[in-house]
Amino acid sequence: MNNSVLSEAEVESYWTSGYVFVANALTPDQLDGLVTDFNAWVEESRDHSEPYGETLANRPRFDLEVDHRPDSPALRRVASPVEISDAYLGVMRDNRALDAAAQLIGPNVEFNNSKINAKHPGTATEVKYHQDFMFQPHSNEDLVTVLFFLDDVTLENGPLNVVPGTHRGQLFDHWHDGVYTGAVSAEVESAHLDAGIPVFGPAGSACLMHTRLLHGSAPNNSDRPRTLFISEYRAEDSKPLQENHLPSLYQGEVVRGQRSNRVRCSSYEMEFPEIPKGASFFSQQAKADEVA
Repeated sequence: MNNSVLSEAEVESYWTSGYVFVANALTPDQLDGLVTDFNAWVEESRDHSEPYGETLANRPRFDLEVDHRPDSPALRRVASPVEISDAYLGVMRDNRALDAAAQLIGPNVEFNNSKINAKHPGTATEVKYHQDFMFQPHSNEDLVTVLFFLDDVTLENGPLNVVPGTHRGQLFDHWHDGVYTGAVSAEVESAHLDAGIPVFGPAGSACLMHTRLLHGSAPNNSDRPRTLFISEYRAEDSKPLQENHLPSLYQGEVVRGQRSNRVRCSSYEMEFPEIPKGASFFSQQAKADEVA
């Protein structure tokens, strides 16, 4: 069976630009299952006033925006949902975007980590510009972040903004004045803002993004939610050099191809990231304002 999802032109575009859009990455049933479970967690969050739950790292699984209230819930992060939901686990293991990722970094592909990032209408959640690889050093950079759209993503509800081609450039410092902020400096962000491109589309779509690609997103200023299920995959011969910042029972599971028992190394240099101590990297990025 031919599992090719991307055309040759799309594969080439990915390696040139650092990202590619995949329509219909989820089946209607898959999308419905993910949305149903997430909505249940939002309802559950009404009973909490601070981050709650527990992950393998002994950190809260559910992270709340600062303006979260019972009558206006703002659940902004679910860490490793694949451990608590059959729907999320099933999608992580089998979806069209994973077939596309296998075209890019396969044939042997492992699961790395997963999360949900949500922006409820009118909430202040934003993601400062950063490169995913700076959170997770590996022996090589063949890691793909898949962002599944659980809602229609528009220009108004805080879409992902990517800076094409930056995956082929430098790795920017995410440490500033001795503080790990999980973000590039204000100067680097300002220099790249005009080159940013929003990625938007209907629910069920996905964006595949190179681990070195510079990206971020603004707050949701619309009256519609923007929820992403983010599942990250790595080439099977890309081995972690530090503990997983989002540990999972399923990390390292081979989801396409087979295990080769080989390691492949590339040449780069970076400072080890700081493993989060709070509920999510949002607490790390909040430090960026303190050192600005």
